[in-house]
Amino acid sequence: MMFGDRLKELRASKNISQKALSNEIGISDTHYQNLEYGKKEPTMSKLVALADFFNVSIDYLVGRTDNPEVNK
Repeated sequence: MMFGDRLKELRASKNISQKALSNEIGISDTHYQNLEYGKKEPTMSKLVALADFFNVSIDYLVGRTDNPEVNK
């Protein structure tokens, strides 16, 4: 699964708008939309913020695994 698709799926599962999520991680609405649409890639700090927000591993978020669990 592509990063943007995974991001959209996670956002929908939390029933949160693009605007609300962009505010949570400190980026503009347009920048967030570009992440979901695959037009931009997140910085490392935003990738970590998204993984923390959704409580999933970065590997899950970027599509390297289908296991969302965070290994601690």
